[in-house]
Amino acid sequence: MAFTRKRQREQQLQLYSKERKIRGSLKICSKSVIFEPDAISQPILKIPLRDCLKIGKHGENGANKHFAKAKSLGISLIFSQVYFIKEHNIVAPYKIERGKMEYVFQLEVSGKVEDVVETLLQLHRASCLDKLGDQMAMITAILQSRLARTSFDKNRFQSVSEKLHMECKAEMVTPLVTNPGHVCITDTNLYFQPLNGYPKPVVQITLQDVRRIYKRRHGLMPLGLEVFCTEDDLCSDIYLKFYEPQDRDDLYFYIATYLEHHVAEHTAESYMLQWQRGHLSNYQYLLHLNNLADRSCNDLSQYPVFPWVISDYSSPELDLSNPATFRDLSKPVGALNPERLERLLTRYQEMPEPKFMYGSHYSSPGYVLFYLVRIAPEYMLCLQNGRFDNADRMFNSIAETWKNCLDGATDFKELIPEFYDEDASFLINSLKLDLGKRQGGQMVDDVELPAWASSPQDFLQKNKDALESSYVSEHLHEWIDLIFGYKQKGSEAIGAHNVFHPLTYEGGVDLNSIEDPDDKVAMLTQILEFGQTPKQLFVTPHPRRITPKFKSLSQASSYNASMTDSPVSPGEESFEDLTEESKTLAWNNITKLQLHEQYKIHKEAVTGIAVSCNGSSVFTTSQDSTLKMFSKESKMLQRSISFSNMALSSCLLLPGDTTVISSSWDNNVYFYSIAFGRRQDTLMGHDDAVSKICWHNDRLYSASWDSTVKVWSGVPAEMPGTKRHQFDLLAELEHDVSVNTINLNAVSTLLVSGTKEGLVNIWDLTTATLLHQISCHSGTVCDAAFSPDSRHVLSTGVDGCLNVIDVQTGMLISSMASEEPQRCFVWDGNSVLSGSRTGELLVWDLLGAKVSERIQGHTGAVTCIWMNEQCSSIITGGEDRQVMFWKLQY
Repeated sequence: MAFTRKRQREQQLQLYSKERKIRGSLKICSKSVIFEPDAISQPILKIPLRDCLKIGKHGENGANKHFAKAKSLGISLIFSQVYFIKEHNIVAPYKIERGKMEYVFQLEVSGKVEDVVETLLQLHRASCLDKLGDQMAMITAILQSRLARTSFDKNRFQSVSEKLHMECKAEMVTPLVTNPGHVCITDTNLYFQPLNGYPKPVVQITLQDVRRIYKRRHGLMPLGLEVFCTEDDLCSDIYLKFYEPQDRDDLYFYIATYLEHHVAEHTAESYMLQWQRGHLSNYQYLLHLNNLADRSCNDLSQYPVFPWVISDYSSPELDLSNPATFRDLSKPVGALNPERLERLLTRYQEMPEPKFMYGSHYSSPGYVLFYLVRIAPEYMLCLQNGRFDNADRMFNSIAETWKNCLDGATDFKELIPEFYDEDASFLINSLKLDLGKRQGGQMVDDVELPAWASSPQDFLQKNKDALESSYVSEHLHEWIDLIFGYKQKGSEAIGAHNVFHPLTYEGGVDLNSIEDPDDKVAMLTQILEFGQTPKQLFVTPHPRRITPKFKSLSQASSYNASMTDSPVSPGEESFEDLTEESKTLAWNNITKLQLHEQYKIHKEAVTGIAVSCNGSSVFTTSQDSTLKMFSKESKMLQRSISFSNMALSSCLLLPGDTTVISSSWDNNVYFYSIAFGRRQDTLMGHDDAVSKICWHNDRLYSASWDSTVKVWSGVPAEMPGTKRHQFDLLAELEHDVSVNTINLNAVSTLLVSGTKEGLVNIWDLTTATLLHQISCHSGTVCDAAFSPDSRHVLSTGVDGCLNVIDVQTGMLISSMASEEPQRCFVWDGNSVLSGSRTGELLVWDLLGAKVSERIQGHTGAVTCIWMNEQCSSIITGGEDRQVMFWKLQY
């Protein structure tokens, strides 16, 4: 039987057979007639249409004697074979009765007899065609004809005030069965009305309840749409398959537009950011990736795929602190056994094109039902022509299954999400199914668990603990690279021994190019049975997770060392810990920012802010060419210094608060002694305007419009008037275009630069080499900065985008658009406080991909922003020449 059967009609009726009268429902499917009695003790009858000898109306033209008393016409089926299903309400292999038989079905609404008989005759003609392609074409035509003669019943609307936006034909998809009908969307609800009124007259989903929607491939075609009303549930609320891609896309657009105002849209990159920062568990992240990659519980050929993570199923105790307990997540299942892999590679080398390493997939309908046979036995019976698999090939033991995946010549299957969920029923034969007897004589019953599991619930809990363990958290990105990422296809897949049959990959075959309908159906059936590789979500290496070990970074660490462990002793409390607590508290209340004071101390836009350690003195630079010193205590301007008639672009205070450095559009960097009140040094190091400067450990970093970032060594002269200090150029980081901004990571091993053409560059300062160059803005990069843990870079540009980049891989993992460019910002890795061109301060929730708060501030663009170490005090400067002092109120 084909994977899907379409339920055409369902009618309440009475069955007359051998003078017995049985009430029930008649279901006319695309290739069979099914009668389901009301009395559960009676078996369900399935009559394949191809086995029907005669179909007609009963009760006219000399009806059989024992039906003569029938009150109205019935439907007569004469056939050669019938299947009996669930006899005595027991799920068991189908019983088959052969020989010429006649059943009569009397409908409660006699006026529909002629219509039903006509449909049966049409479907019977289709089932008797020689070619499978011709059969499917005729069945589709019959279905479309029926759908064209009906429409959605508007009386099913929840409210008379609802406005209809769209109506079209579609099918509701469930495992193995699709149900045709009509989809209708209004301003408040999504409806699906089955043609046959089964399982209920109308399925209704309130748009306000929708949380996620996904476009789906169904039968390799872009026709599916799945709707979820929850954030993390495995199963959706409805899965629809449309007949035209445009209908699917139109409905998706309408719901997505509605959701834009209510729910943040999530991409693989936004989920990745949440996962990296510990806001999603490994289980939740894998569920989301599966959903984004077209995997659905309603499609057995694309069921969600989860990894084996434990490799020890023999020890009496499970030691999750021992790396040997875990499976190597950097290898596909087929490559875990070196001896088997060697044999497979030998065959691969000798194979003609197209080559593949594995003759079976890691996820297929057969494998899914292998795991779920105890809770979905009817699916397996339907898939395997009414029979269970051989008892010795059933899912009998966890350890046996794992061993077979390691050693079997054609067994490379991964797991399904149920292994990490709450419900252990798929491990227990609670239905008391007769699944057969094994060669050793024992009956197949509950799944045999490892010695370290005391019960099915304990097994699942330990599996979940393993999935969320430190080892898996640190290595899960390697498995994601294989299944959803850059090692899924091409040369990287070959190098990772991760090559499956070409037909399993998206785009592996173009069904539309196959002209013969028989060949097309055969190809589709083969692909669906074999299994499909998930849609590729990432084309560059997936970043690893930020585990709790990465609490602090060593001062001496290089780029590579900054990615290694730097543990903090348990229970160790320090001033730094208290500072971290105050930072967390401040960022949690950042939306409560309030303007405290404001002063207009410049004649043009403010470009830079620096504050003394005790917070009493504030230094600002401006396009009016001046450096100003303002006293917070006396609230008075104390000094105004001009080095040239050109604009100053930024400023910073050297440690000790004795020297202020300013960068200028006149190509120079100026050192000003606070104690002596005069310029003490000038660095003439660039051929164009200096746009930004940074300082760390006696090193100056200067960015310029001359397309360079230069690293200088040297301490300015202590006493003004003494010989001028010689600055040594340690490194020159060359760019192709003007550099607009730079920033250092916390330990000054990395530098990020942003250019006027939208490039963000990440540099390793220990070797003065470019690690990554990301083209992620369509114009000038306004600002760029590392997260406190050095894992991510955030950049803003004149294009209005806020982009998050993973430092380790250079991958753009999140991008959000704002209505106006954000000229400057500060951030803690999760939240952002940015200054907008409109003068507002915006608080961004990066993980939720939304603006949490808009705070009115300047009357022109916010051009620079400063935040103290405790994150409790903020100063901004703007094009309106104002310097504003902000405080958190909590």
